[in-house]
Amino acid sequence: MTTPPPPLLSEATIIDRVDQLAAEIDRDYSGIDELVLVGVLKGSFIFLSDLARRLTIARRIEFIAVSSYGDRASEEAGGSVRLLMDVRHDLAGEHVLIVEDIVDTGHTLAYLRRAFSARQPATLRTCTLLHKPDRTEEDVELDYVGFTIPDVWVVGYGLDFAERYRTLPYVAALPPELR
Repeated sequence: MTTPPPPLLSEATIIDRVDQLAAEIDRDYSGIDELVLVGVLKGSFIFLSDLARRLTIARRIEFIAVSSYGDRASEEAGGSVRLLMDVRHDLAGEHVLIVEDIVDTGHTLAYLRRAFSARQPATLRTCTLLHKPDRTEEDVELDYVGFTIPDVWVVGYGLDFAERYRTLPYVAALPPELR
């Protein structure tokens, strides 16, 4: 692997923001029996882990997998998204928080909101570490946003390029020569 790119968002900056998001979520969900955190694989796993450990409310973790960057051309062409792996428990009547690594076009999260709404959860909200508003093609409600970033390819803290750089402890803009 080549030398990793320098941080766009440092590890300390990310951890500070994750602490803030956890406090907001704790406040907004105080008094509920349990919050179901649904992590979108693979990119959200580090963010979800850090967020879940900082929450003080009762919570349960589920995972889903969707086709998105694996088929980026078709997603950008028309928002085609497929559910590859579903949650293992019924979400009816549950308080659900979809946890994403990044929202750029909005197609994936819009698809997930529609799919999960049909399951009749008590509440359905979204949390994303990163948002690229300059790439948004589909309007989707974002309840918790870690950082708004420019339209650059980012890696680290769960995000990858060809399965590389995912475990960097920070977020970096990946220069074209490393792609």
